[in-house]
Amino acid sequence: MGGLPGPALAEYYSQRATQGGLLISEGTVVSPAGPGFPHVPGIYNQEQIDGWKKVVDAVHAKGGIFFCQLWHVGRASHQVYQPDGAAPISSTDKPISARWKILLPDGSYGTYPTPRRLATLEIPDIVEQYRQAAINAIEAGFDGIEIHGAHGYIIDQFLKDGINDRTDEYGGSLTNRCKFLLEVTRAVVSAIRAERTAVRVSPAIDHLDAYDSNPMQLGMAVVERLNALQTESGPHGSAEEESRLMRTLRGAYRGTFMCSGGYTRELGLEAVESGDADLVSFGRLFISNPDLVERLRLNAGLNKYVRKTFYTPDPVVGYTDYPFLGKPKARM
Repeated sequence: MGGLPGPALAEYYSQRATQGGLLISEGTVVSPAGPGFPHVPGIYNQEQIDGWKKVVDAVHAKGGIFFCQLWHVGRASHQVYQPDGAAPISSTDKPISARWKILLPDGSYGTYPTPRRLATLEIPDIVEQYRQAAINAIEAGFDGIEIHGAHGYIIDQFLKDGINDRTDEYGGSLTNRCKFLLEVTRAVVSAIRAERTAVRVSPAIDHLDAYDSNPMQLGMAVVERLNALQTESGPHGSAEEESRLMRTLRGAYRGTFMCSGGYTRELGLEAVESGDADLVSFGRLFISNPDLVERLRLNAGLNKYVRKTFYTPDPVVGYTDYPFLGKPKARM
């Protein structure tokens, strides 16, 4: 509760840590207004920093490298998650359509409310929250951070012209729509250095109504601007549907390039061996396979994940009880 890393986190990440392996944390919010799901940890106060130190220490004890994913969901939230029951904030006052549902703390699903459009003068405060969260992550012992700029969350809400209908310096042209992401990235890089900073983007993914009329143009605009900052960059989306976009962005980006989203062992190897990516990350398969690295190395079978346990408060079931190779299957 209260955005604190739960006691099971140290065991969960330690199970998945390997010598020299890179782990990126779950979405970790940069402010009290950041969450849009139950049980989301934060990195915006000292108590959270101290809680994360125990988790980071457990990963480092196994020789792992650990980045903290900095997150703010923007309009993809609900009053129940917001301080004083306020409306969620966004680049816009357009709500997410009714085809999408939000998971509420009691386990039910609701519709997304109408967000409050940020005033221009408020935006630097959000940028500062990311900068301070990055500093806090390094204080907690993380090796670096990843800025979550994908999936229809607050940064994507500025990037995509299907959402961003602003008429100020943060809306309209591609340059203006990229401004918030660049300000956040620049602030983080100035605080913790470029080599500790990664950015996750999803130009072609329409999750939570995050449409853009020209995903290729948007992706190239982001990459060109990140080149100047020399951060690590990673697009996210279906491995099949984004292959053309991924190859184009890989060719344009001069830094370390990571891909994520729906990858199998075979597709991951193909992406790296072909030069389409420097790194491939796995998410859901790592939830259900604590020894995923070893399973991929051996081309062994994989545990299937149980989606219904992803956001439940139980610290064991569907979280730390998936079996390792050679051990009995868990019952869920």
